[in-house]
Amino acid sequence: MRVIDLRSDTVTLPCDKMREAMANAAVGDDVYGEDPTVNELQVKAAQLAGKEAALFVPSGTAGNLIAVLTHSERGQEVILDKEGHIYYYEVGSAAMFGGVQLNTVAGLLSENGPEVLAKAFRPANLHFPPTGLVCMENTFNRGGGTVMSAKTMSKMYNMCKERNLNVHLDGARIFHAATASGVNVKEFTRSCDSVMFCLSKGLGAPVGSLLAGSEEFIAKALRYRKALGGGLRQAGILAAAGLVALENITRLSEDHVNAGRLAQALNDLPGLEIDLNSVQTNIISVNFSGQITAAEFVQKMAEKGVKCNATGPYSVRLVTHLNISGSDVDRAISIIENIMKQS
Repeated sequence: MRVIDLRSDTVTLPCDKMREAMANAAVGDDVYGEDPTVNELQVKAAQLAGKEAALFVPSGTAGNLIAVLTHSERGQEVILDKEGHIYYYEVGSAAMFGGVQLNTVAGLLSENGPEVLAKAFRPANLHFPPTGLVCMENTFNRGGGTVMSAKTMSKMYNMCKERNLNVHLDGARIFHAATASGVNVKEFTRSCDSVMFCLSKGLGAPVGSLLAGSEEFIAKALRYRKALGGGLRQAGILAAAGLVALENITRLSEDHVNAGRLAQALNDLPGLEIDLNSVQTNIISVNFSGQITAAEFVQKMAEKGVKCNATGPYSVRLVTHLNISGSDVDRAISIIENIMKQS
């Protein structure tokens, strides 16, 4: 029985074209800047993001941490959403390695973000840490893959520039945001000083992310990457997978369609609640009314060959990706219908 894995879009497997590209990649020592495939990927990533330069990093978490270290100083604070990935899922790395305080505020990643940000700024005071950076996230992972509009991002970016503050964008799934909005990704990335995007979330690469910004920013970020153990030597084997992954940007709409169809079908089932307005990309947040717990649901799904993750006592997350077909969606719907009927 084929397993349907809806836990995350990080579980995708390299296609034959990607494996062939990895096997045939031209390589060199990237610590010396001599890996041609890494260099090609970095140039292409910078062009896509509308930035001067880019840096290949092992993961999104690494890219976000490097950005925080590069933009801020010890003793400063970083303003971000209380549900943001950098705060919620990145092991407290900003405090661990950067000595910065995370000032988390609710609602920063909503369309009310400008009003929330205005209240988050603190006046100069001996008792307060100075703000060193503001972090945005698009799409918003714990928000159900929702998209912050380019207009809202622009307002927040201008507010930061008025205070001489830099903005970092956790754009792990920024191409999902651009696809859902029907605009070029640069409509979003122009409203940040640096952006990180993942090759292994939705785009199908087995590993790797890109951090993009000004040439000065990337030169400083390179030192932090090295300090954190990110000098990967003949990394062209991985970068080759990244180049193929970038070709998958054009098919992200298929994942959005599958997610929308799955969400609509499940929302019609008794005992399940889904905010259809939040299903904007490839992530679905499912809430249970109480007749079954998330742990029970995950176990029953696994027994039927479908994997998913609990996000709370009565909530789970389902994520579509390039290894999930339309027939997989049909099968998942049927399995969930039977589980809810028997609960």
